[in-house]
Amino acid sequence: MSRAAIKAPAQLPELVRAAFAKARTEGEVQYFPTKVTLLSVGSIPFQLRFSPALANKPQRAGHAPREQPVDPFAYPPRRLFVADLGPSHYLVLNKFAVVPEHFILATREFRPQTGVLDEADLEATLACIRAYRDSREDGDGLFAFFNGGEHSGASQPHRHIQLLPVARMREGLDDGASWSLLATSPHLDKAPFATFSEKISQSTSPRHLHAAYLRLYRQACHAATGTALPAGDEGEGEARISYNLAMTEDTLVVCPRRAEGGEVRRPAEGGGGEVVGRLALNGTVLAGTALVRKQEEWDALREDPGGLVRVLGRIGVPRGE
Repeated sequence: MSRAAIKAPAQLPELVRAAFAKARTEGEVQYFPTKVTLLSVGSIPFQLRFSPALANKPQRAGHAPREQPVDPFAYPPRRLFVADLGPSHYLVLNKFAVVPEHFILATREFRPQTGVLDEADLEATLACIRAYRDSREDGDGLFAFFNGGEHSGASQPHRHIQLLPVARMREGLDDGASWSLLATSPHLDKAPFATFSEKISQSTSPRHLHAAYLRLYRQACHAATGTALPAGDEGEGEARISYNLAMTEDTLVVCPRRAEGGEVRRPAEGGGGEVVGRLALNGTVLAGTALVRKQEEWDALREDPGGLVRVLGRIGVPRGE
């Protein structure tokens, strides 16, 4: 018997908005406001955000030797819960939010973040995107991203896909600012790192959506390792590479990763300035955004946007490789 289709609540934007407001009032969500500027990465306008308060964010459990890491998605706090989404997934607020109304699609049972995504993961993600597109109040829709593997920016072992309302990602930018989602930009192929993408639609079937993902994953594996996967070897188990995935209402993108980030240096004549920090990047890089926590990093990258370009050129497969 075929399983029932996954459907998101029709009023999902309103549910997320109300849950976030209530959880923030009750202290269940920590929101970290940011400053923002746009830097030029070639022809790409790239958001750089700065949140000094993030330096005080609690470190995730599990750093002490022999200590069992806490799984935040095993028993999500009731006040962060948003909605059930079919028998295998649910929606929960991100407890540490840089973008307001940041929420997460998590598997009910433990599934590894390092595993190849299955059909239900992608179907549930598209259901959320569809719910935002159908809302009259959220015309910008959702940006969904996945961090898979040690070099992707992943921070939790329990499988989850993150969802950001694009309208909230614009906050702080001047009216008429040129920024738009990199994943859907005509300049995506000008990024310093290689990406692989296909067009999808809100009516794409779960089977065809998963097939598109596997095609992109195979291409990313080939680019990252130089070796093609054997036929039929991509559909389950541990992923062969680190990568980020992004999904919007009309685009699916996969970016192979080789490093989580790179050094930020104070600008100096001839290069080689003092190291002032380290820029770490997750799947929001496919939205065209980056985040720093230290004043020295913020100042250095604004003064020398080439520093951001250099880090972006190291995190994945260089475009010309």
